[in-house]
Amino acid sequence: MRVVFMGTPDIAATCLKEILADGFDVVGVYTQPDRPKGRGMKLVASPVKEVALAHGLPVFQPENFREDETVEQLKQLKPDVVAVVAYGRILPQRVLDLAPKGFINIHASVLPRYRGSAPYQWAVLDGLAETGVTAMYLCREMDAGDVIDVSKTPIGPNETAGELLDRLAELGAKLLSKTLSRLQEGGVEGTPQDPALVSYAPMLDKTMCPIDWTRSAQQIHNQVRGLHPWPVATAELAGTKFKIHETVPMEGTGTPGAILELTKTGLKVACGEGVIEIRSLQAEGGKRMSAPDYFRGHPLEG
Repeated sequence: MRVVFMGTPDIAATCLKEILADGFDVVGVYTQPDRPKGRGMKLVASPVKEVALAHGLPVFQPENFREDETVEQLKQLKPDVVAVVAYGRILPQRVLDLAPKGFINIHASVLPRYRGSAPYQWAVLDGLAETGVTAMYLCREMDAGDVIDVSKTPIGPNETAGELLDRLAELGAKLLSKTLSRLQEGGVEGTPQDPALVSYAPMLDKTMCPIDWTRSAQQIHNQVRGLHPWPVATAELAGTKFKIHETVPMEGTGTPGAILELTKTGLKVACGEGVIEIRSLQAEGGKRMSAPDYFRGHPLEG
């Protein structure tokens, strides 16, 4: 079975490594074009491109699939199936028609919940206790294809979105390999998604960062976890703006936003309901530090 792989970031690279290790015949890899990065704005290859080149696989990096030549290039690879993981490109119907066994997508949520670009982050932001990965057939509508299989996993009470993604990458890689094995053996029926259960996970942005202390301690804790490692929750404390990296929700009362106490483990701040203990933070222009270490060097007034 001839497999073409399409993907760009780390989660996709993990999936590509898995199917290569499991012996699937990957005949070509598509990823986004190299992008400028860092102070020198040097062009940097995607994690998927690095894996592909390390395995001697042909790499294709079109900006889109509008051109006939780009579509013909994929057609010449004669894929039986195309595996897509966080590719970041819209695929028109004439492309989706090129693989007889279909285009298989791994999505980092339990569909139909959290369609969109930030599914695992919103699972944490919303305080879910469980999420997972879904294997589905791609269709023209975003994340709306028939579901082939799902793997679920609990979300730890203090787990950040970044930590969750690392686990979902491994889970998704195994699910992709399992799905390709099933397709290799024959046809696999998908199950249509229930429209009544659909929800969306829009892109994150920095307007979501400032902490509203009138919210509950648990909601703020979820915000800190869900926005980590990007764009990171922020708060102004004692006149200084900080990125907030690690928190623990606790019981307690006080005026929302009031600093209550600096302990051996963190800085306690009152919320609309309960108290947040900030364990780790980062002042503007500074490095990440434990809250007790920072405030020992920058004593709180009063």
